[in-house]
Amino acid sequence: MNKADQSFNEQFKPVAPPEAYHPEADWQDKVLYALAQLGEGTAPDVAAKLTEYEPEVAPQELHRHAEQVLMGLYEKGLIKGAEQDGEVSYNLSKITSPNVGGTDPDLL
Repeated sequence: MNKADQSFNEQFKPVAPPEAYHPEADWQDKVLYALAQLGEGTAPDVAAKLTEYEPEVAPQELHRHAEQVLMGLYEKGLIKGAEQDGEVSYNLSKITSPNVGGTDPDLL
């Protein structure tokens, strides 16, 4: 694998929220954890959730981090989002119901 492939793979690897909140984690992990706890939410929703874990950080700074992380992951296609009332509502897009149907072996 060449360096360009390695860089691409690192930049677009699937995201997974951490199992627990860690104050020393980077902002991406913190934002993903908060979003996972909410299930779905806008950047302000995620920032509000982060205040529970980071009460000493200014709300404007939490909002800035949430917005940057969520928009960056959304633009890369790593998380889902849907516009509602002029804001994007983000989610981690878990499949909650099994696929139905089948494959026609004659078409393979």
